[in-house]
Amino acid sequence: MSVHREIEKFLRRTDMSATRFGRLAAGDPRLVHDLRNGRELRPKLEGRVRAFIAARQPAP
Repeated sequence: MSVHREIEKFLRRTDMSATRFGRLAAGDPRLVHDLRNGRELRPKLEGRVRAFIAARQPAP
């Protein structure tokens, strides 16, 4: 699954704002806005974003 899709699902599930997500996950409050407008993430930042999401998954 693309990181963009994972972020959008995470935002819906947690009801977190896009700005807050970007600030917490990457230190960039415009991250989600930029992704929605076609920005591509470099591998290092993509890994940080995926780790942020994984760390906040509910326990099985």
